[in-house]
Amino acid sequence: MPRLDRDLRTYLASFLSDHRRELLPRLLQHRTRFLTVVVEDIYQSHNASACVRSCDCFGVQDIHIIENQTTYEVNDKIALGSAQWLTTRHYENTAACLQSLKERGYSIVMTSPHEPTCELETYPLTKPAALVFGNERFGASDTVREMADDVLRIPMYGFTESFNISVAVAVCLHHLVWKMRDAGVAWQLPNDEREALLDEWVQAASEGRIQPLRKRFEELVAAGTPPRLDDWPNWEAVSPDPVVERGNRRSKSGSI
Repeated sequence: MPRLDRDLRTYLASFLSDHRRELLPRLLQHRTRFLTVVVEDIYQSHNASACVRSCDCFGVQDIHIIENQTTYEVNDKIALGSAQWLTTRHYENTAACLQSLKERGYSIVMTSPHEPTCELETYPLTKPAALVFGNERFGASDTVREMADDVLRIPMYGFTESFNISVAVAVCLHHLVWKMRDAGVAWQLPNDEREALLDEWVQAASEGRIQPLRKRFEELVAAGTPPRLDDWPNWEAVSPDPVVERGNRRSKSGSI
């Protein structure tokens, strides 16, 4: 999405519910790119959508979709709208995706029960990590294994060899997000990325109203009567802790 003029963004935000105006900047305090998720050739839409939903729930902003053979599709009943809050990047080539991540400073961490080099509980999370999950039948490709810096095993104690991919994503993120926050690393978004995401989120939250609201804003400015705007968000006053009841998705009135 294009960047917004700050006054226009504040004007658009003035039409959001109080719940949304509190929620958007607060959740940005929890967003991270220190961890990112890569899924390769996921062919069941409900699995791919569950991975997206887990990324949003754990505050992992970016998900990288490799589509060598299968096309990613969102299952709205599973994703529950989570995709609109994430940055989704698509690739047609595994090597191109992983090389791009390496150049951005990520360690490539393949998840597999076979020939692991590290375990989930003891993985040394000292630099940004891209967790790579293969497809439901064959796992990650040989290209991933060749380019991986580590092969991470999730401990399992039953007869079944592996978790469903969406469960594997959730298990890894649950552990590593907690470890990341406890490790003293710089995991939060820098100011410029936080501001850019807030632009995108305000536009997503404005949905079908954005064009008429933008037009009205431009008319007011052209007429020399710009709207009176508050200082939103005041980042110094934003608390990272939840202050709303009934979770993040809905306010007391039930509106999103």
